[in-house]
Amino acid sequence: MLESTVPLGESDPGGFLENIDVVVIDTETFAPFVEDAIEQYSLGLASVKAAGSRLHRPNSFGLLGGTFEGDAMIVKQVAFATNVRAVESVPLEEFKENIVPQFGKQYDDGERGFWCDSRELLKIVREFENAGLEMLGSVHMHPDWHRIGPAHERGTENLSENPSRMDEYLFRNAGWPLNIICYLESRGGGITHTYAAWRPPALDDPSGRARKVTVRHFAHGHVGSE
Repeated sequence: MLESTVPLGESDPGGFLENIDVVVIDTETFAPFVEDAIEQYSLGLASVKAAGSRLHRPNSFGLLGGTFEGDAMIVKQVAFATNVRAVESVPLEEFKENIVPQFGKQYDDGERGFWCDSRELLKIVREFENAGLEMLGSVHMHPDWHRIGPAHERGTENLSENPSRMDEYLFRNAGWPLNIICYLESRGGGITHTYAAWRPPALDDPSGRARKVTVRHFAHGHVGSE
């Protein structure tokens, strides 16, 4: 099971983001993330099949740069970041004090989850700004670990492109308007993938549920055309 977490984002005091309900993605822009997720998935699957080898938990995470246009967010760049989940004091304390008590002992495992290095986050934000882009949010992968993971972990929480309760907690804390989950499965002798986009839960929503965002794709050869 994989989750992602990042330093806290900014709120939306003017309510501007409440009007955003569509994300537009260029498949070629998103391709590097999908390739990385497939590589991670393949490493995890191979480690499960290799008896006695060290288990590799698939984990892929990226930051999304883009623009706001009317009621839509346009994803124009994906940037990878370093995972400091198991090595820096802030994420270690957050998982120990808040996440593990709320969502279970499985999150004690330092290989579960992603925490973006704060210095690298700042560097990527500046690179986006220099390119005329806004920081829209993040993307992370969910593998079908409940199907292809080690035997003792199968049949546990079923993952998909939908957020887990832990995801929703992290979406709310990050405050970014866009959170994409890319779900990978073993099907038909190959690896399939799909993804869905989510906004963080509304601050006044006691359910704490993430809100789905409609995903649109540019038609082939028509990126940026009118």
